[in-house]
Amino acid sequence: MGWGGVVADFRVDQAAGLRRLLGGGGLQVVTFVAGCEGVGRSVSVANLGVALARLGREVLIIDEHVPGDDIASAFGLLTPGDLLNVVQRERTLADVLLRPMHGLSIMPAAKAARKLGRLSLGQQQTLLDAMSGLPRPFDVILVDASMTHPGGFSPFGLVSQETVVVLSGNSASITEAYALIKKVSHAFSRRHFRILVNKVRTQVDARSIFENIAQVATQRGVATLDYAGAIPFDEALRVSSQLCRPVLMQAPDSASAIAFRDLAADMQYWQQSHGDRGGVEQFLQQLLHLSQRITPNLIRA
Repeated sequence: MGWGGVVADFRVDQAAGLRRLLGGGGLQVVTFVAGCEGVGRSVSVANLGVALARLGREVLIIDEHVPGDDIASAFGLLTPGDLLNVVQRERTLADVLLRPMHGLSIMPAAKAARKLGRLSLGQQQTLLDAMSGLPRPFDVILVDASMTHPGGFSPFGLVSQETVVVLSGNSASITEAYALIKKVSHAFSRRHFRILVNKVRTQVDARSIFENIAQVATQRGVATLDYAGAIPFDEALRVSSQLCRPVLMQAPDSASAIAFRDLAADMQYWQQSHGDRGGVEQFLQQLLHLSQRITPNLIRA
């Protein structure tokens, strides 16, 4: 079976630079979250980044995880710094960005993500200036969101067009995923999520897991859930993870690699069902504005 207000003022040249990032089309921003660790979220984001880049998309992964548990390690790379170093004018964005392959860039942002709500106006302007100076347009931003954000949920996930909840087949993963969806829905009125079922034996199992959680979410008026897909946990994926290489590079003909390619192909059409085609300019404005408003206890209340 096949598998409110803007917190920083834009100068004319800066706004033009941000618009250049769009490359003439709409920017797709997708945040990946999980209710618990061990479900393979970061591995999935890394492989999707590779798959999208091979489809000709220019991809930026924003990584909220600390070195050793981050996207860079999935490629066997070390992080040279953090986006916070750029905000504090200690390094340039070019110094911090990683480029593991053509079409794919990684932005380490573990420290910056935790301090977005406390940036001064000058630091916000520095961030906007840095992003406006990037030489290439991005088509897709994938966010690998941390579970330990001080606000209880990543601001990236709240301003993204899509939020994908990654879960596996065990009951604890499903329970924690539903709890996360419920919290975000109640605290921020986010009513739509996609579900990626990871580490499953068959598509039938994955569909059953999705239909159960989707039914509960709908019946209780929590959210509408769509099925993103399923990734089998085959031997190739296990070995590639041990070797710190994406399975798409290590074993491109494996079942898991095929599943990642199928998901990447489907992702390109997700936005067609949503009217929001905003670009980097709108994304950054919303991100900075929203991050100032999230309080640590809001989502946990």
